Amino acid sequence: MTDGRASARPIRRLLPATVERIAAGEVVERPASVVKELVENAVDAGAANVSVRIEKGGTERVEVADDGQGIAPDELELAVERHATSKLSPEGPVERIDSLGFRGEALAAIGAVSRLRLLSRPPGREAAEGISVVGGTVAGRFVAARAHGTTVEVEDLFFNTPARRKFQRSPAGEQVEVVRVVERLYLARPSVGMRVESEGREIAVYPPTTALRDAAARVLGPNFLGGSFPVRGEVPGGRLYGACGLPPLAASNPSSLYLAVNGRPVASRPLAQAVRVAFRDALPRTRYPVGVLHLELDADALDVNVHPTKREVRFARERELSEAVLRLVREALLSAPAVADVDRFPRPGGPAPAREPVRTGVESTRDLGLPSPPLAQRTLEGSLPEGTRAVVEESPSRPRLELLGSFAALYWVAATDDGLVVIDQHAVSERLLFESLRRDRALGRQILVDPVPLPLSGGQRAALAAHADAIRAAGFEVEPFGPDRFRVRSVPSFRGRRARAEGVRELLDELAAGARPTLPDDLADRTAATIACHAAVRAGDAVAREEIADLLRALDTLPDRPKTCPHGRPIFVRIARSQLDRWFLRTGP
Repeated sequence: MTDGRASARPIRRLLPATVERIAAGEVVERPASVVKELVENAVDAGAANVSVRIEKGGTERVEVADDGQGIAPDELELAVERHATSKLSPEGPVERIDSLGFRGEALAAIGAVSRLRLLSRPPGREAAEGISVVGGTVAGRFVAARAHGTTVEVEDLFFNTPARRKFQRSPAGEQVEVVRVVERLYLARPSVGMRVESEGREIAVYPPTTALRDAAARVLGPNFLGGSFPVRGEVPGGRLYGACGLPPLAASNPSSLYLAVNGRPVASRPLAQAVRVAFRDALPRTRYPVGVLHLELDADALDVNVHPTKREVRFARERELSEAVLRLVREALLSAPAVADVDRFPRPGGPAPAREPVRTGVESTRDLGLPSPPLAQRTLEGSLPEGTRAVVEESPSRPRLELLGSFAALYWVAATDDGLVVIDQHAVSERLLFESLRRDRALGRQILVDPVPLPLSGGQRAALAAHADAIRAAGFEVEPFGPDRFRVRSVPSFRGRRARAEGVRELLDELAAGARPTLPDDLADRTAATIACHAAVRAGDAVAREEIADLLRALDTLPDRPKTCPHGRPIFVRIARSQLDRWFLRTGP
């Protein structure tokens, strides 16, 4: 063509192998996708226990073994063929699906982009028989020994689709995602025991249980048992049951709220939003509810075919259902004992000492290099003589501040020429420490005389195994201490201040979930933010006027004059005089 336009191309049928790889890409996105499909198959086959073994995060090898009903030898070829399944009758209907997926669909999709071996022995058979598939083509049959059940081995994932293989995450990142997938499946079907091995080492164990709350504690941490409340009640077309964590257990991202419908782990924005709205008066915008909620609905009330992986579902009466979930969670939260009295409940890092103020790694403000202050006021101080007030002069980023007093040993109230400013003492201290750590990188390591026992969830253990060198470089030394328990032997320190041992849990959560939206996607910065958070002045710490004034002046020296802590929470909140006048009806008509 001479006019620069592309010539028309004829419409042609794709080769079957190309079709297979395209179809596989809709279901198999990464090693965790393989694990999800194979574990779902195991659960649908009646397995009581499922073992997952991976190498190189699953990019090199995935093996899923179960003790279920197995596959008859004469059905092995059908099991790896597209559009062949034991989970749906030939005539349908596809609208009523009470299994976790289609066995044949998953195996065919996985086999199209890998080297797959399937070995199965139904109960009553004398031997196990298997079939191997390479790139979607059956390569042969074989016989081997195994107890009743099924083993599926997947090697060289995406060997024939190099573009997809190139965009996989690191083995460490894929390993963490595999554990998260297993956790979601376990919390949807806690009666099935699951375990994960990586490079021949066990990294996560989830024993079978009939108590959903016990299962939730295996994933969300042991503090969930004492720091949660039950949720149950009727919803349109079914019922809701489960448990949510009290506000002190709230997470920094929404991934710790697990939803299941008819035993299937699902993602539902309307339902997740309903739960968050139920907590609207109990949590700041930067914190998210944690918990496990199960819905039991008639199969006609939902559509599980919205997404190829069945991850998302659509509800027939979505609005009514969301409103019912919001109401039930809200009522349960309000009836839970002493919701506002957070000191009575375990915190994410461990139980808080009874009748003691919240502590930080900083034993006192003397560790900040500032003079020891009197006991901080628990209520806002009244008017004081001019000479006794601390004044922080105007800067390019804020007006002149006259510090009036503190409230709840956390917030400072200051007067300006045209209103009030409320200052979060933890946020300003945290930002200063964070910037110092980013600039100097002068992290030390403090050995603890008494190592601190630290229970870790399965996801946290996976993150620890995947990022052991980074955790150690950050100053935390964590070692196994009995079954399913660990202890911290050292913590990072910085110019005389040290982080709390429990801070490693937050760091592990961030490594497992990826960077927070408000943080740079950089391990060193995320580590610095976590250390700063746990070594900064906190709620309950005594801070005098001159100390908070010095912190504010130091903040003005930072190049970008930040207005938030490293995690995005504001340092200042301004209330204009005009707003106060409107509140007190002092404005004209």
